[in-house]
Amino acid sequence: MEEIRRLKVLTLVENGNMTRAEAAKKLNLSERQLYRIQKSYREKGEQGLVHGNRGKPSHRRISEEVRAKIKTLLEDQYSDYNTLHFQEILAEAYGIEISYTTLQRIRRKAEHPTPKAKKSQKHRKRRPPRPIYGMMLQADASIHPWLEDRAPKLALVALIDDATNKVWGTFRAYEDAAGYVEVLQAVCLTEGIPMELYTDRRNVFQDQRELSIEDQLAGLERTSHFKAILDNLGIKLIQANSPQAKGRVERLFETLQDRLVKALREANAQTLEEANQVLQDYLPKHNKRFIKKAAQEGSALVPWPPEIAPDELFCFRHTRKVRNDNTISFDNVVLQIPPGIYREHYAKATVELRQHLDCALTVYYHGNQIARFEQANGFPLRIGTFVPVPEKPIELDFIPDLMPAEMSGK
Repeated sequence: MEEIRRLKVLTLVENGNMTRAEAAKKLNLSERQLYRIQKSYREKGEQGLVHGNRGKPSHRRISEEVRAKIKTLLEDQYSDYNTLHFQEILAEAYGIEISYTTLQRIRRKAEHPTPKAKKSQKHRKRRPPRPIYGMMLQADASIHPWLEDRAPKLALVALIDDATNKVWGTFRAYEDAAGYVEVLQAVCLTEGIPMELYTDRRNVFQDQRELSIEDQLAGLERTSHFKAILDNLGIKLIQANSPQAKGRVERLFETLQDRLVKALREANAQTLEEANQVLQDYLPKHNKRFIKKAAQEGSALVPWPPEIAPDELFCFRHTRKVRNDNTISFDNVVLQIPPGIYREHYAKATVELRQHLDCALTVYYHGNQIARFEQANGFPLRIGTFVPVPEKPIELDFIPDLMPAEMSGK
C-alpha cells in the first residue's frame, strides 16, 4: 500500500500537478530522498518503487539450523514450558538469544503453542502494592502434584512480600497452621517481623464460627492458635473476601506450578525432604528473577529481639487441668507429670501445654517449665483440620527438665 501511494504521488509530480516539495511532505520524506525515488521511477518504472530487500531474508533472521534445534527441543523436552520460560532456558542452557515474538512464531508454526491460554477476566480495580518492603506479606498454600506421579500431592506454604515480590516457602504433607508458623518464623528470624499479614478466610488463620449466646454475653472472642501468635508478635491480620483480592500470591502459585514443578522434575525429587531441598535452592534464583524495587527505600520489618527465645512465641498453647494421678491428655496421648521443685504434685492444677514446631511438648505452671516430652515415633504436629487423628495412642519419650537431684539416677 505504501508503494501504491508513492506511485500515485510521483505520477502527479511527473504530470506537473504537484511540486517536489509538496510530494516530499505528503510522503513524509526529504526532498533529497524523494529525488532518488523519482530517479529510480524514471529509470525502471513501477518496479523502481519496490524496496530492494523485497523477498530477501533479513540478515538478522534466525538460521534454519537454530530453528530446527528449537523445534527439536520443543518436541523432546520443553513442550509444556511457556514461551517466556522457554526463552530464558534457551539463553541460559543453550546460548540461543531469540526474541519473544520470533520464538512465539516458531512455536505456532511447529504446532507447540503456549500451554496455558489467557482467560478473559472481569473488570477489577487494582490495589496499589504497599510502598515499603515488609509492610505487608501475603500468605497462602497450594495443594498440587508438585512431584507429579512420583509422590502424593504436597502443600506448598508460601509468603510473598507485597512491595517487592520476595518469596519464602516450605513444603508440607498437608496445609496446616504449623506450616504457616514455620515460614513466618523463618522470615521473622532472618529478615524481621512484618507489620501486616494478608490471608484468605480459612479457620486456620481466624476462627470464623459464631459464638454462642452465653459466650457473647461473657464477652469472649473466638481466635485461633495462629492468630494468637500474630497478636503476640504485633502483626495485624487482614483477611481477603476473594482470591482476586490477594492476586499477588495467587499469581505466584501459577508461576511456581509451571517452573518449580520442572525444577523438581529435573532434580528427580521424590520425597518431602528432597522437595524442600530443591525449593531452598530454587527460591534464591526465583527471587533474583522476579523481585522488584519497592516504591520507597527502607524496610518496615522489625528486627527480632535477641533476648526473646523463638520457642516462646512460635508455639501452640493449650490449657489443661491435671488429673489426680498427675497426668494430662493431649491428642489421645496420656502425659505423666513428675514431681518437681515447685510442688510435690500438680493434681487439679491448671497448666499450659505448649506444642513446638519440632514436635516437642512442654508443660508450664505459673510460667515455669515443669516437664518436656520429645516425640519418639514421628508423632505429627496436629494443628488444623488436615491432619489425620492417630488410630491409637503413640508412646512418647519423657525428658524431665526440672527433676530433683535425688531422682536424677532414675
